[in-house]
Amino acid sequence: MTLFEKIIAREIPAEFVYEDDLAVAFHDISPQAPVHVLVIPRKPIPRIGEATIEDSALLGHLLIVAGKVADGLGVNSTDKGFRLVINNGRNGGEAVPHLHIHLLSGRSLLWPPG
Repeated sequence: MTLFEKIIAREIPAEFVYEDDLAVAFHDISPQAPVHVLVIPRKPIPRIGEATIEDSALLGHLLIVAGKVADGLGVNSTDKGFRLVINNGRNGGEAVPHLHIHLLSGRSLLWPPG
């Protein structure tokens, strides 16, 4: 069982900001920006590179959830804005083998990242 599965099961505490039948969102315990929320599917997909065509609706749902979370946190505007990041594999920065989207905001985010 991954760390995120334990968080979803409430075995590990987290500060949830969104929850539905398919996904949850909670504040990252090691934030890399003033706003750093993780949006994750309840279904344990190890990484985006292992998602299948059957996961298409779920993947779209995660992006819609990210927008709703950004609205709720007051960062979904052109003057504030936010960034979504999905890491895949060791060199991509993946730390937990459960697909998740990082929602980052609250400061100017540089490009290119990394």
